[in-house]
Amino acid sequence: MIVEGKSIKLGDNINTDFIISGRYKFSITDMKELSKHIMEDIDPNFPAKVIPGKSIIVAGNNFGMGSSREQAPRVIKEVGIVAVLAKSFARIFYRNGFNIGLLLVETDTDKIGESDQILINLDEGKVKNITQNIELDIKPLPVFMQVLLNEGGIINYYKKFGELKV
Repeated sequence: MIVEGKSIKLGDNINTDFIISGRYKFSITDMKELSKHIMEDIDPNFPAKVIPGKSIIVAGNNFGMGSSREQAPRVIKEVGIVAVLAKSFARIFYRNGFNIGLLLVETDTDKIGESDQILINLDEGKVKNITQNIELDIKPLPVFMQVLLNEGGIINYYKKFGELKV
């Protein structure tokens, strides 16, 4: 699996309330409408930086910490972000992300800047920063997680196959 896009750089400890503010938790239920508010508390211009299908969030440690609301990974996917690279992820965010088919990759993100062109190659276990001509190793993803990603998440997988066959 290969994913390519332009980086949108964030820092450490991006919590779920930064991704989508808790003030919208019950007032906006439509994901398309909710996605207009992504990251607004830390960067009001964030939605304008996203190129649907061609953007990758690049963050530091502990991305997705905070509540277990699935709205956070869902809104990231809804705006068209194809992957999140981070040094580490909060455990529940990581699970929620993969459950909906959002690619989450652990790697050293220090050498990736804003608007760098990134290529993620899961088969080779590498992230290439094309802009800076740097290659980074990634924490390998088990085959079954790659299969879930290809199917758009665990719900889509079970709708199609009925059980895990990997």
